Amino acid sequence: MSLLAAIQTPSDLRRLPVEDLPSVAAEIRQAIFEQVSKTGGHLAPNLGVVELTIAMHYVFDFGHDRLLFDVGHQCYPHKLLTGRASLLPGLRTRAGMAGFPEPRESEYDLFSVGHAGTGISTAVGMARGDELRNEHYVPDRNPTGRRVVTLIGDASIVNGVAMEGLNNAGTMKRQFLVVLNDNGMSISKPQGAIAGSFDRLRINPIYGDMKRRARRALEKLPGGSLVEEAYHRMGEMAKAAITEDTWFEHFGLVTVGPIDGHDLPTLIEFLSEARDFDRPMVLHVKTVKGKGYEISEKDASLFHSPPAFDFDPDSCRVELRKSGRSFTSAFGDAMLDLMDDDEDIVACTAAMPGGTGLDRVMEAYPSRTFDTGICESHAMDMMAGLARTGLKPFFAVYSTFLQRAFDQAFQEVALQGLPVRLCLDRAGLVGGDGAVHHGFCDVSILRTLPGSCLMAAMDEPSLRAALEFMTGWNTGLSAVRYPRDNVSTRFADEVCPPFELGRARPLLTPEDPEVAILAYGVTAIAAVEAAESLGAEQRVAVYDARFAMPVDEALIEDLVGRGIPILTLEDHGVVGGFGAAVLEAANRLGLETSGIRRLGLPERWIAQDSRAAQLREVGLDTTSIVSAIRSCREDTPPIDAARAHSGAVRRADSSA
Repeated sequence: MSLLAAIQTPSDLRRLPVEDLPSVAAEIRQAIFEQVSKTGGHLAPNLGVVELTIAMHYVFDFGHDRLLFDVGHQCYPHKLLTGRASLLPGLRTRAGMAGFPEPRESEYDLFSVGHAGTGISTAVGMARGDELRNEHYVPDRNPTGRRVVTLIGDASIVNGVAMEGLNNAGTMKRQFLVVLNDNGMSISKPQGAIAGSFDRLRINPIYGDMKRRARRALEKLPGGSLVEEAYHRMGEMAKAAITEDTWFEHFGLVTVGPIDGHDLPTLIEFLSEARDFDRPMVLHVKTVKGKGYEISEKDASLFHSPPAFDFDPDSCRVELRKSGRSFTSAFGDAMLDLMDDDEDIVACTAAMPGGTGLDRVMEAYPSRTFDTGICESHAMDMMAGLARTGLKPFFAVYSTFLQRAFDQAFQEVALQGLPVRLCLDRAGLVGGDGAVHHGFCDVSILRTLPGSCLMAAMDEPSLRAALEFMTGWNTGLSAVRYPRDNVSTRFADEVCPPFELGRARPLLTPEDPEVAILAYGVTAIAAVEAAESLGAEQRVAVYDARFAMPVDEALIEDLVGRGIPILTLEDHGVVGGFGAAVLEAANRLGLETSGIRRLGLPERWIAQDSRAAQLREVGLDTTSIVSAIRSCREDTPPIDAARAHSGAVRRADSSA
């Protein structure tokens, strides 16, 4: 029986001698590598924290103590050590293990974590909560109390929320450990001055005259006699590795390290001393992202979150499995063409050059493209500043991460009427990443901003047409959304008309339609397939809505006036989404709304699975749309044309 198979809880791990732990690490790496090669998932981040995770569980009891994750995609080893090895074969599916910490899976996961920068702040909250309940670790009074540890890495320490958390953590007078996993990487190469500081620290020898430097570093920290007391409470190894002149000390946190994050005995010894230190501390740990496999160590960006792949161990060759051309690739090519033609266009990403398709654009135009690191709020404000100078900024960002910059979209962009252009990748259901990453509310939040122009692309030609429209749109904020999916070629042979503000594109227009579908984004392709599958059974008109703000009011008024039931489709939440915009427009026009039905993401969380399975679950696959079309016609009472137009007549009378 393997060592890993015998570990059902961390207590089983703690019964092993230290000399057996490297074998456990090797088994964890092999299990993760083999599974991700079959299903895709976060590979390099998890391979890099195997020893660190083992050491933390070996020293702390996280069934009692608190472990808070930042950048939750580093949790696979943690899950394998906390009784979830049997769920690994179903990684990133509803039947198996989520790719991020998930409290519904295990009591060892305290938060569902998918966005960076949050771990320190939530850990501070739990530390203060334990203090208020007198459950926290105090060396003399409560030695069995709870300790608090937060693991942060992949360069998310530069995130503004992480800084706010550090600022508050330094005011506490209790045990609080921040483990900084410093792998020299973000999702791709880290950006910014702090990343440069860590680079210098990683290559600096720090192990000379340790105690003198340790005492001098502690004397700089606030706290007076408490600092001297803290120095005496620290173990000899921790004293010896105190890092002087780090920026953490300005937050009031003692900093230890950097230490080797793959040396298990050293990790265990340092963590054992940090466990009993009763002041906030940062343990700086150096790791190698993708550790253990040459392919992932050499290209940690490519293997950060790869799709399924085939690996030949003899030749070390790997081939990623691809099923078609992605919207991300289509966007990258379109941006290259736009920047070739217009030297005023600039582009930005927040640590996602590969994920958004801007990587090749950045190679071609290094002076006109920017990677801010995991700092979406800063990126949005920087784009506003660029727009104010007269340039044409495009911000490529995942829909789920746009939420982190909403205040800036409000204050510095929309309120100022600045033409910042948002390119929202991963809009809608995202498949295996699950609820933490679904892009289900970008329309809802951006529709609240006056003067915004919101669009969706149904295929590659329409994505290009939307981007071209945005290039010339200088009135205010604009956005186009597109999914984590491959582009459809259903309309590849047809000329894609240019975008016209607030105008839908007809796709199927039978004479005297019985039902009309207004589909936003890629749901238009499924709508056409559903309508065509009905054949002569039902005459269905299908429109690519294109705009959620402003919607095509003339089309809505025409359809309602003719008594034609309307079914809206969107890969977005029904709350405040495109369908809601259609209903609001009809109400504003004084039209009858009983014949308008909405189909979108329901008001509940959708678990991880394939995107196709998720679309079936929420009723946005072709079969479900066919059923919705039938029920839409059957359940809609006949609408009197005069009654439907009564609102418009009243408006005309009042205007006269």
